[in-house]
Amino acid sequence: MEFLRPSRSRTLLSEAIYILLNVGLAIAALITVVVIGSPYPAFGLILLSKWRVLAVRPQHWFAHIISNMVDIIVGLSYVVFIYLAIGSFFVQLILTILYIAWLLVLKPRSKRSYVIAQASVGLFVGVMALAQVSYDWWSSAVVAVMWVIGYTTARHALGSYDEPHTHILSLVWGFVLAELGWVSYHWTFGYDFTFMGNLQIPQIAIITVLLSFLAERTYASYHTHDKKIQFSDVLLPLLLTISLIGVLLTTFNSIRMI
Repeated sequence: MEFLRPSRSRTLLSEAIYILLNVGLAIAALITVVVIGSPYPAFGLILLSKWRVLAVRPQHWFAHIISNMVDIIVGLSYVVFIYLAIGSFFVQLILTILYIAWLLVLKPRSKRSYVIAQASVGLFVGVMALAQVSYDWWSSAVVAVMWVIGYTTARHALGSYDEPHTHILSLVWGFVLAELGWVSYHWTFGYDFTFMGNLQIPQIAIITVLLSFLAERTYASYHTHDKKIQFSDVLLPLLLTISLIGVLLTTFNSIRMI
């Protein structure tokens, strides 16, 4: 079985290179932001790391871009966060560790529960980053970006199911988030935590994740029970979503507005 040894060596080497490249990307983005004091070169690094998306025939570019959008959203959001956290290196370090964990632990997984988690992370950090940088944008731009986040994260989650109408359902959820984006542009709150430095957790990010959780649980029941939704499957997610959103809207609206 000597012929297995070179193969195993190549596998270990490729894994080591994969780990080093991903860790290097996270650290390079951090150093770029800290040294230059601008997020734009780091945005370029994140986008450049996805060069393989375009290493196919042009007719396949759109499909590859869409399939990689959740990872792109997380990467760009990471850059936004470390830029906003300038002056608090400890927060930037924690963010870098979390991004490395995304790249090495969560992103490579293909099991359905992990795919749903990937979509949830992409949704939360994408909306969180958008809410903190879009205060002087046109409302149409905010709505458009929210639609992209909603569409791509829904498509990513539905990709773990054998769903023939993934495109239509993703479009619908994109429009739902676009409407939420329009509302949040005019009225939203951010929650401050001392350990997060200048970062805030926008109320709209929590609300979109809760609504998406309810939608996913409803679809999972629909898929499991042969296109029939069992009320018992969605009762607890429904109560949880309504209760938490109700608490956010009625109790925690005295925090600083974004």
